[in-house]
Amino acid sequence: MDRDNKVLEHKLAQYKERDVFQVKLGLTDIDGVIRGKYVALEKFASLLTKQGGFCDCVFGWDVDDQLYDAGRYTGWHTGFPDVAYRLIVDSERWLPDENCPFFIGEFVAADGPHPLCPRSVLKGVLGEYAELGLHVRSGFEYEFFVFDETARSAKDKDYRNLTPLTPGNFGYSVLRASTQSSNFIELMDWCRRMDCDIEGLHCETGPGVWEAALQSHTGVEAADRANIFKTFAKVFFQKRDLMATFMAKWSMQYPGQSGHFHFSVCDANDVNIFADGTAPQGMSEAQRFAVGGLQRYLPELLPMLAPTINSYTRLVKGAWAPTSATWGVENRTAAIRVIPGGASSQRIECRVGGADANPYLVAAAVLSAGLAGIRERQEPESAVQGNAYELEDSLPAYLRFASNLGDAAEKMDGSKLARASLGDEFVDHFVMSRRWEVQEYQRSLNNWQLQRYFEII
Repeated sequence: MDRDNKVLEHKLAQYKERDVFQVKLGLTDIDGVIRGKYVALEKFASLLTKQGGFCDCVFGWDVDDQLYDAGRYTGWHTGFPDVAYRLIVDSERWLPDENCPFFIGEFVAADGPHPLCPRSVLKGVLGEYAELGLHVRSGFEYEFFVFDETARSAKDKDYRNLTPLTPGNFGYSVLRASTQSSNFIELMDWCRRMDCDIEGLHCETGPGVWEAALQSHTGVEAADRANIFKTFAKVFFQKRDLMATFMAKWSMQYPGQSGHFHFSVCDANDVNIFADGTAPQGMSEAQRFAVGGLQRYLPELLPMLAPTINSYTRLVKGAWAPTSATWGVENRTAAIRVIPGGASSQRIECRVGGADANPYLVAAAVLSAGLAGIRERQEPESAVQGNAYELEDSLPAYLRFASNLGDAAEKMDGSKLARASLGDEFVDHFVMSRRWEVQEYQRSLNNWQLQRYFEII
């Protein structure tokens, strides 16, 4: 406790030296949205010495702040009390342009981790690895479209006829990146100053679409940085009167936006257990079983990687996104891509997740499936050679992904692995929230329906 008090006193003195009198904190909800506030230094000091309270409506409403009508955890029937949270002291990072520190918060329950907290759900899965003397190194890649629009102009246009930052298809374009060099370099600098380094940044195919590969990290830190990146990349562009979207697909004319997840598993000596130099493609037995687990269980956990109605417009044949739990070595048409690289970089890339998914839940789903495969010694199906889309009709039914969120939620509801690894409370709440998303969509009219039926039918 004396050490904690000294750390706190040092931080407060450091902040006052820099004329900093407030701190920003953020907690992640079920949809991956960071909810938070600024607090004065005095309040910050109390939060570091004891828990804080946050209105539990963040678990009782959807991404549009509309209250669930079937929520068990909270609602009008509970009066929306506070839920406890704690700040992660080691998560401090300084926000560019604000001269203000930012801290990650984590929801907690009276007797331990909060069952609905996405960060805690992931930590629970990582704890299962730790029980076996293992730890995970992982990293995220995100595609996102950038528009010459503001949040207001996009809304005023009803999100139609938006102007991309750059025109045309021009993947990996040095011309586009050089013309936009100030934005590219400033975004990388911005993220580095937030301790959220981008390893690579380039133009993808499509007007105004970029791809960022974040540096890999061990444990929960990779997902922390991915979630911070998604929010503060949007902040970066909106401060420049531009706008970025991480929707899975904003236009049917272009491929969707992915949120690929790379991971490897190491033992207590930090040796990559996925690597075996004597085996074909360097794949160890552990990596082979992990692939088998991903094949077996990803279809059951799909809503955690494809959580919105929009997600399923991306998961279609021939659109650089998988439609079944296939795998292959260096094959980008498959859902699970094994990447040979020896002890330093032998890993698995899960290509299922969209940019719209909550990174904590993506990691929790993929890692729980992989660990189940290792424990159960799940042998994968044969690796895909060539175009995975052409093989779909011959695949076992259990490998196929649901084509819509409603069906995916039903499958997750009945998943024994999901309930064993993630907990009944989380599964019940998350499935309810996805069914709510479907219900909200079904009671809404969209532009396609109006254009198709308004006059003719």
